[in-house]
Amino acid sequence: QVQLVESGGGLVQAGGSLRLTCAASGRTFSSYIMGWFRQAPGKEREPVAAISRAGLNIYYADFVKGRFTISRDNAKNTVYLEMNSLKPEDTAVYYCAADHSIVIRTLTDEYDYWGQGTQVTVSS
Repeated sequence: QVQLVESGGGLVQAGGSLRLTCAASGRTFSSYIMGWFRQAPGKEREPVAAISRAGLNIYYADFVKGRFTISRDNAKNTVYLEMNSLKPEDTAVYYCAADHSIVIRTLTDEYDYWGQGTQVTVSS
């Protein structure tokens, strides 16, 4: 089992940047694929990015390609989401998720462990 804690959210102007961090407990972090999801008010939770166990395979949703970067540091039990060129439509609660999968997964139902979320607000 793993516990996840997100941090780094906040209020930023359009065009700005934020770096989200997800710290995981436990000694088997490298055995989990990791994902970032987001949920805006009145909308369903959607995948943003995902990264394989060793960080060799990465998925990005089309709407963040070229702007966001996911990375992980297995020695620090941490996964990051670097967000640049932020837009007002990026405003949402961002969640970190983990799953004991060999391959990257992008569906909400495929992840077993979730953090509490961190709010990202982008003003126009």
